Amino acid sequence: MLNYIEVFDVIQVDPTTGREIWTGLTGTRSAVARDGYMIDPAAIVYCPREWLDERGYLDAALARKHPRRWGT
Repeated sequence: MLNYIEVFDVIQVDPTTGREIWTGLTGTRSAVARDGYMIDPAAIVYCPREWLDERGYLDAALARKHPRRWGT
């Protein structure tokens, strides 16, 4: 059985417009906080821990190798 972990879309705020912009990253709560980003709390999903890289972010190439619905 796979060990799943919650991950979040990583967002930044555009300083000129105040709009939230997706960075293209998805990571654990601790990785996002460590790197000074914000999370999109509405975009929580769960993925196998094996799909995370050493920094705590989703390895998109690895996730694409397993085409299945892995989120909520």
